[in-house]
Amino acid sequence: MSDAPPALAIGHAAPEETEALVALWQRCNLTRPWNDPHADIALAKRGPHSTILVLRDGARLAASVMVGHDGHRGWMYYLGVDPDYEGTGLGRKLVAAAEDWLKARGVPKVMLLVRPDNEKVRGFYEALGYLDEPRVVFSKRLDETA
Repeated sequence: MSDAPPALAIGHAAPEETEALVALWQRCNLTRPWNDPHADIALAKRGPHSTILVLRDGARLAASVMVGHDGHRGWMYYLGVDPDYEGTGLGRKLVAAAEDWLKARGVPKVMLLVRPDNEKVRGFYEALGYLDEPRVVFSKRLDETA
């Protein structure tokens, strides 16, 4: 790919794109054995408080981001740019689209999680004005796979 950002339109993931989304997330090294991407996609598509935004190059998914909110905080997950398109600005374009989606719903803050050792991704978000907020995150698995 060239260094110039492709002029790709942002849209919502279609139901028939589930396998293509999973494949994109796998190419981007976003999936983990303990998170079922099919289940995550199904949850994101269930209600008005979440969606999956995608950039398509023809029929090919070039990038995606899952975005949702609880009314106060928005969250971004699964931001992934196909390795063939890295460095073209698609990640920045999708982050801006996710932020706009949340702003349109009156959500005042967006959050995301990055693994501490993922310096490349940390640098990406810092360059976009995101802050590393020192927090302790508690979690509890509610499914039986843990």
